[in-house]
Amino acid sequence: MKLTVAAPSSFNLQDWRIILVQDQDQKQALSEAAWGQPQIVQAPVTFVFAADTEGWRDRTAIYETALAKGAWTEQTVAYFDQAIPSFQEALGEKRREYAVKDATIAATHLMLAAQSFGLSTCPMNGWIEDKVKAVIGAADQPNLAIALLVPVGYAAEPRQDAGRLPLSANVFVDRLGQTYTESL
Repeated sequence: MKLTVAAPSSFNLQDWRIILVQDQDQKQALSEAAWGQPQIVQAPVTFVFAADTEGWRDRTAIYETALAKGAWTEQTVAYFDQAIPSFQEALGEKRREYAVKDATIAATHLMLAAQSFGLSTCPMNGWIEDKVKAVIGAADQPNLAIALLVPVGYAAEPRQDAGRLPLSANVFVDRLGQTYTESL
């Protein structure tokens, strides 16, 4: 988990909430909230990555930790204390999107860490949000958005490489349409 929560986030807000679902009944309920996808019950644990769209409001612990570690100065804290509310308020309805991005970055760190330990992951983007929130005990939290579900365990069989498009199909230089080409 330490590698997961070491993920960067906007203004270091760490506005993700990570729920480890291990109980078999909880996994079954979570699977049902994800249209019966079996990997949730097959894996020993499924991580639910949620994003707190209002997590930016209480920044005290973030400031205290950064100051204590010597990573931020009082001047930095003063700047962030002014900039964060202005930025978040200006986002308006995009606040959810930004919080979900932060949670997804943390989920990516989990997947990379799991892979380095020989585990397999299955990032999932298909569920009924209200049902997932009910399973994890967050039905009454309208500011919580479900970002990703990630079952983790040892694969029953090696994953087949489905291949990737050539870089020229989706990587561009400076602007869309200017195809990237590999050079030596």
